[in-house]
Amino acid sequence: MFGTRLADAFFQIHTGGDIAFINGVLKQLIEMNALDDRFVGEHTTGFDELRQRLAEQDWPALESASGALQEEMARFARMYAEAKSAVFVWSMGITQHRFGVQNVLAIANLALARGNLGREHCGLMPIRGHSGVQGGAEMGAVPSSLPGGEPVTTESVRRFEELWGFSVPTEPGYTAVQMIDAAHEGRLEVLYSVGGNFLETLPEPEYVAQALRNVPLRVHQDIVLTSQMLEDPADTVLVLPARTRYEQPGGGTETSTERRVYFSPEIPGRRIGESRSEWEILMELAERVYPERRDRIHFGNAATIRAEIARAVPVYQGIEQLTKKGDAMQWGGPRLCEGARFPTADGKARFSGLTPPDLEIPTGWFLLSTRRGKQFNSMVQGERDALVGARRTDMLMSREDARQLGIDDGSPVVLRSDVGELRARCKIANIRPRNVQVYWPEGNVLLRRGATDPVCGIPDYNTLVEIIADSSGPNLDSRPRRSAVRTAADRMPR
Repeated sequence: MFGTRLADAFFQIHTGGDIAFINGVLKQLIEMNALDDRFVGEHTTGFDELRQRLAEQDWPALESASGALQEEMARFARMYAEAKSAVFVWSMGITQHRFGVQNVLAIANLALARGNLGREHCGLMPIRGHSGVQGGAEMGAVPSSLPGGEPVTTESVRRFEELWGFSVPTEPGYTAVQMIDAAHEGRLEVLYSVGGNFLETLPEPEYVAQALRNVPLRVHQDIVLTSQMLEDPADTVLVLPARTRYEQPGGGTETSTERRVYFSPEIPGRRIGESRSEWEILMELAERVYPERRDRIHFGNAATIRAEIARAVPVYQGIEQLTKKGDAMQWGGPRLCEGARFPTADGKARFSGLTPPDLEIPTGWFLLSTRRGKQFNSMVQGERDALVGARRTDMLMSREDARQLGIDDGSPVVLRSDVGELRARCKIANIRPRNVQVYWPEGNVLLRRGATDPVCGIPDYNTLVEIIADSSGPNLDSRPRRSAVRTAADRMPR
């Protein structure tokens, strides 16, 4: 219900200031003697290194990096210390940085410090951006993992080769960023895209467009038309219409962020043209590429795929029994790491000694974040964000910053980074000074490619920008155009 109170306390920090803030909370917990010393001593390693790293970070540095005062970090620490249990929930505002993995490790440090793992009403819970992210990754639809999340090692590959009876690639695949780089350099002969839209979701859209145009054969399998399909090919583009999970015979499943696997039955009704179930398209293609394997890769219906999942991914056993609406199972039980037993060689969790990233904001510049709501990935869903009353053409800015720039609510502005420009309107909002936000994917034109997390490869969807009052008063309702300078309306649906 709109207007419902979302939180009892809100701690406003700099974009990217999470590690500094959490390290300050940990320092405060140590000073308060508020750690769970027994849990830390019996079930973790690495805390001494973390303690030493924290001792090297003084309060002025942590305040500067986090954008929060020591008193705010102490208030958070007191709230946490007084809580009998805690669940830590985060989403893409934590992960979509060049240090996103370290952000998550910082949250894990905070949970471990008070033993809030492996027991009731406690845990770590990332919120996924899509209903297929969790289950897709657990089926091996990520470049660095095999089904079940197993790493691409000789031992893991051998297990699947024995299971399936044919060879399995022994090298990890490309991330989305690596695919586009390879395409731009002319190293991709085929790009097969099942859903997604690189043109709308990766930094520097012009670079991405050129990369797509370089690929001799592009195949787009999707339930909707997207802008990347319309880029001219080097030779050939094929569009294969697919069905949603609710349209495929035999139903399908999706996995929630709490590891619950839900069955979605087929819903009767009209079907679109030549569309087919996603798995049927992929299976038939594989059978034509490898006809000698047909007897091992052919599935007669969706139920046989679920049976295969149960064989290939043991933790998913039970999925083969899901057949009707309401059926569900939860792999791993109600909680992972029950009783503080962790999936490591010694059974103990690891603390990580972390140093806050250097995020100094030069004078006259602002730290921009681009991932904000009212869109489903690149499929823009609404022109107005009811949470803050903003339009997609707005840039959110603090009143203090607007006053210093001599602009007002509704003033036209130009945001300029080192790679592009975006025209927008100022929207006064409750945001930390020296930080601004625009909507995504409109803001991708401001982001530089190549800034990625070194561990997982996710792009950094944040950057530094200059903001200039736009006396020309741009027409923010103009039609989209292919240019390094765009209005925030250029990506709005027509």
